[in-house]
Amino acid sequence: MIQSQTLDFLKELVDNNNREWFQANKERYDKARENVIELAAAIIPKLHHIDPFLSAELDPKKCVMRIYRDIRFSKNKTPYKNNFGISLPTLGSKLGGVEYYLQIQPGKSFIAGGYWMPEAEHLKAIRQEIDYNADDLKKIIDDKEFVTLFGEFRKQDQLKTTPKGYDVDNENIDLLKLKSFIAWHPLKDKEVCSPKAADEIAKVCSRIYPLNVFLKNALA
Repeated sequence: MIQSQTLDFLKELVDNNNREWFQANKERYDKARENVIELAAAIIPKLHHIDPFLSAELDPKKCVMRIYRDIRFSKNKTPYKNNFGISLPTLGSKLGGVEYYLQIQPGKSFIAGGYWMPEAEHLKAIRQEIDYNADDLKKIIDDKEFVTLFGEFRKQDQLKTTPKGYDVDNENIDLLKLKSFIAWHPLKDKEVCSPKAADEIAKVCSRIYPLNVFLKNALA
C-alpha cells in the first residue's frame, strides 16, 4: 500500500518543483520511491496469476518510472513529474506497449491497461484484427462490468478522418478510428493507501486482461 507520507511528498513537490527543494528533500523522495517499489513488488505476482503474459520475474525497481522529466522539447520546464508511474509490460512488449500501468498521484491516481498510442505498424495490425474480429473486442468492451469500471471505450481520442484502407460506412468505424486502446479506472487516495491496495488493483486488472489478450493476438 502507499503511505500517506508518499502522497504528502508529491503534494509538496507540486508547489516546490525545483532542484533546490528536491535535493533538500532527497531522503523523502528515496523513501517515497521505495514505497512505490514495494507496491509494485506486491502487485507483480498477483498480475502474473491473472495474466501469464506478465512475467513473475519483472524487477519492480525497473517498473517504477523515472520522476525526472525530459524538458528538452517541452514548454513546461519543471524538472520533476508530480507522480510516480509503474509500467508493467506483458511478455514481448517493451515499455509503453501492451501493458498495465499504475499512476500514483494525490487525488488523481489511476490503473490502466491496453496500448497507448501504438506505433504505426502495430496500429495497422490492431485495426486489421478489429476489422476481422470486431465482435470479440465488442464483447469485451461492451460488457456491463467493463463499462462500469472504465466507461465508454469508444470515446477515446479518434482520427478525424477515416483510416486508410477502410470505408466510412464500416460498421466498426468508431473502433477503427481509435488512436489508443486503453481501459482506465481512477483510484481514490484512500484506495491506494489501503492495506488491500494490491489486491484491489489486481482485481481491476483482471477486467483489463481480456483486452490485453485481444491486443496481443493482433500483434502475434
